[in-house]
Amino acid sequence: MINKRVFNCVTIGVSAGGLKALMILFKELPVNFPVPVVVVQHEKADSDDLLAGLLNAKTELRVKTAEEKEELKGGFGYICPVNYHILIEENKTISLSVEAPVNFARPSIDVLFETAAIAYGSELIGVVLTGASSDGAKGLVQIKNYGGYTIVQDPETAYSRYMPDAAIAACGKPDKILSLEDIPARLLNLCMKGH
Repeated sequence: MINKRVFNCVTIGVSAGGLKALMILFKELPVNFPVPVVVVQHEKADSDDLLAGLLNAKTELRVKTAEEKEELKGGFGYICPVNYHILIEENKTISLSVEAPVNFARPSIDVLFETAAIAYGSELIGVVLTGASSDGAKGLVQIKNYGGYTIVQDPETAYSRYMPDAAIAACGKPDKILSLEDIPARLLNLCMKGH
C-alpha cells in the first residue's frame, strides 16, 4: 500500500504583483478545501486591510484578516494584517507581532514560514510567488528542512521574478516549480486526497 502524505496547512508568501497572483490562485480553491491557507502579502505600512475582502469576492473559500489567538481551520484563507508579523504557534493558533521588520518587511514571509514549519513539520506546504525581495527564501529552506513540501512560482511567469529566483537559489531544488496557473491544481492534488 502506498503511504500518502497528509498536509494540514498551506502558507503563501507574495510581494510585488501579489494581488493579481492571489486572485488567480484563490479563484480555483473550493469551499471544501480541507486545510487553512495563510498568506503574507507585502504591503505598505499605511495600506488599508482590503486584501481579504477583495479575495473573498473571488473565491469559494472564506477569506478573512487573521486575528490574534485565532485557531486555524480548513476552508479558510487567513491574510496577515498590514504592519504585523504573523506567526503560527505549535497549538495551530495565530499570533500577531509588531517586532522589528525582518528582511525589511513587516509582515515577513520568513517569519510565517519558519514558525509554521515548527508547528506543522512535514504536514506543511510552503508557496513562494511573485515578489521583488528575497523574503521567503530562508523560510522555504526551513520548511524543506522540517520535511514540508515546497512550491515556487516559475520565475518566467512572475510579475517580479526576484523572490522566486531567490527561493530557488536558497532551496536548491524545491519540490515543484510551477506556473501560477498550475499551482492551484497541485494544491488540490496534495491536500484533497489525504482528507
